[in-house]
Amino acid sequence: MSRLWSRLGVRGLAVALLVGGVGGGYYLGEDRETQQQSIEAESALVAQQAEWDLLRERHAAHINATVAQRAAEQEAARKAAALAKAAAERARRAEEAASRKRERAAAEKKAAEEATKPYTGPIPASCNEFSGNRKIGCAVLLSEGFELAEMPCLDKLWSKESGWNHKAENRSSGAYGIPQALPGSKMSSAGADWRTSPATQIEWGLGYIKGRYGTPCDAWGHSQDVGWY
Repeated sequence: MSRLWSRLGVRGLAVALLVGGVGGGYYLGEDRETQQQSIEAESALVAQQAEWDLLRERHAAHINATVAQRAAEQEAARKAAALAKAAAERARRAEEAASRKRERAAAEKKAAEEATKPYTGPIPASCNEFSGNRKIGCAVLLSEGFELAEMPCLDKLWSKESGWNHKAENRSSGAYGIPQALPGSKMSSAGADWRTSPATQIEWGLGYIKGRYGTPCDAWGHSQDVGWY
């Protein structure tokens, strides 16, 4: 009897151990599967996080690149505007300089024309338009080689000096005659009758004008500028 129970006990223990081993193996296998699923899920989360980080980095890089591009475009536009403004300013200054140069050239041309033009007023057709000492003066003017166009200037000059009076005398200075020679005795080089002869005075006066100024109109211009000739 005791042997029988002994055998039954051993068998029961063996069965219990077998059942326990099977059960433990089941639970062990289930735990491994759970662990594997957990590892896989964690790996998926890590991969997804890495992908999100990469997307964020790319988005940030894109934003930075866009900002840099816009800044570069704005700087390029600013430089282009500055260059255009500088070019416009240079063109304006060049045009002003050219305008001033044209104005100077026109003024110089006008001055040259006025300097070479004997008279701007009406020119007599002949000496017959004058009378008295003026007519004598016109005749002597032509005989001295001057153009008839110089006569109006000579008329203005000696009208101012003496009124064409061959006896005109400036008692304060000693100037005398039609050309107001100073002193009057200078006119003796043209003739001994310098005190009374309009022709002698005019001849001397024209010689003085030719030697000092060139023409009666030049002498008249000098007289206008400084008040004497």
